[in-house]
Amino acid sequence: MTVSRIDHFVLTVSDIEQTCAFYSQIDGVEVLTFGPDRTALKVGTQKINLHEADAEIEPRASNPTVGGGDFCLITSKPVSILKTELASAGVTIERGPVPRTGTRNKLRSIYLRDPDGNLVELANEV
Repeated sequence: MTVSRIDHFVLTVSDIEQTCAFYSQIDGVEVLTFGPDRTALKVGTQKINLHEADAEIEPRASNPTVGGGDFCLITSKPVSILKTELASAGVTIERGPVPRTGTRNKLRSIYLRDPDGNLVELANEV
């Protein structure tokens, strides 16, 4: 068996509508409805499936936890511009821009938290 890519992962959230409104502020993130009561955030060719706490879809993680996510999204828009835009929308930037190491290239990243406290890294490949 050879794994070639990530298709999707799941975030357990407290409020799907609030989560979608937050991530819709980020260029390149699209809200996707793909079945009855199924919602995802489409990012490039991957998706982040959203499960609402206490209403998770089976099968599910053993201990689905709101706010336990920590992930990086690559963006083509300069993170310095994103930082300004998101701060203007009331989003607190916790760190950055700072240098980081990605899977394929070095990164320039900013860090913020979504409404549930998940740590979100937005990065440019450099």
